[in-house]
Amino acid sequence: MKDTKQKRNWVAIITMFFIFAMICFVTNMAAPFGNIWGMSYEWASMAGNLMNFIAYLVMGIPAGNMLIKYGYKKTALIALIVGAIGLAIQLLSGIVNDIYIYLLGALICGFCVCMLNTVANPMLNLLGGGGNTGNQLVQAGGALSSLTGTATPILVGFLVGTLTKDSFPNVVPLIITGIAIFLIAFIVISFIKIEEPQGDLKNITYEKSPLAFRHCLLGIIAIFFYVGLEVATPNMMNVWISRMSFEGAAVVGGSLAGIYWFLMLIGRLTATAISGKVSSRTQLITVSTVGIAFVIAAIYTGDITTTLNINLGFIKIEDAVVPLSCVFIFLCGLCTSVMWGNIFNLSTEGLGKYTAKASGLFMVMVFGGGVMPFIQDFAIRPYTGYLGSYWLVVAMLAYILFYALVGCKNVNKDIKVD
Repeated sequence: MKDTKQKRNWVAIITMFFIFAMICFVTNMAAPFGNIWGMSYEWASMAGNLMNFIAYLVMGIPAGNMLIKYGYKKTALIALIVGAIGLAIQLLSGIVNDIYIYLLGALICGFCVCMLNTVANPMLNLLGGGGNTGNQLVQAGGALSSLTGTATPILVGFLVGTLTKDSFPNVVPLIITGIAIFLIAFIVISFIKIEEPQGDLKNITYEKSPLAFRHCLLGIIAIFFYVGLEVATPNMMNVWISRMSFEGAAVVGGSLAGIYWFLMLIGRLTATAISGKVSSRTQLITVSTVGIAFVIAAIYTGDITTTLNINLGFIKIEDAVVPLSCVFIFLCGLCTSVMWGNIFNLSTEGLGKYTAKASGLFMVMVFGGGVMPFIQDFAIRPYTGYLGSYWLVVAMLAYILFYALVGCKNVNKDIKVD
């Protein structure tokens, strides 16, 4: 009986890993596509990314309610269909050359990834039994997400080459591939039996809100800033380098962003190996401190250039003269890699039956990934320059360090969670 249950759990775990991979694939399309539209509309570079993440603000709580009403599997299936529709609308926007149709597609894709995130994070944490083991599974899922996140900006960069306002037809194959993947995933997951880890959520009585737990409330704020800095850190670098005058700048910009996501993959693989022994709090304190040091180093090395020759097989940069700051910026991928899983794990620890509702609230705050980069690009960069705008990233990292040191402690253990 125990073996059968274990096999069922592994089917569910592998399914959630696949969903994690889809999340970053869709999310990381927004910024490089926005670069193309930004050649015609100055304000558009981060607008698609903004719409992608504003969807979380609209869909976060409804996604949590869907989880309670329909369960994990049905919510995931609905999300996959929504994702295919969103990509199809983005494809249409390029055909008719209408940026507002593109923004609508980005918004709908945001609905998709919000629902997928709502499913994958709590389910992996619960399947791992919470604690360090639950965090280990979330980090492993995040590693797969980083793999697709690495590939997306690189693929778009190579397809585009040198950025122009007529570059959209070059990325059509990638959009069609995304639609096909969503439809195939829908068919595969339809035939997989997933046992709901918390049983029948519809019959549970909730006496309080998850916000009654201080560590959950402060963790939700930490997620807002984390997603903001995770997206802002590579995307601003991508925009900065892509707009330089040398030939193939978009390729180099996309590749540098790809290295950031690749280092996130390395960081999450490492965290998967050590999270069974090293606590989430210790990891979060370490990476937020190192991240602050990297970003400050990037800001103060802005006048220094370096020649990069990098060959990782799928990422190849030859004799590219770029600011040394870029090296410190993409190294931040090692730090941001483990933040999501650690914050989520610390924030939901001890919530019990409130976990599903808390997951919906977490998804609302993911819209920080749209708001903070947009503020950085639209409200700060014109006055401070590209590197000066990274002080916003330093401030967000400082809050996460505060959460790891003080805010993550559960001071509401008297609330009944059974």
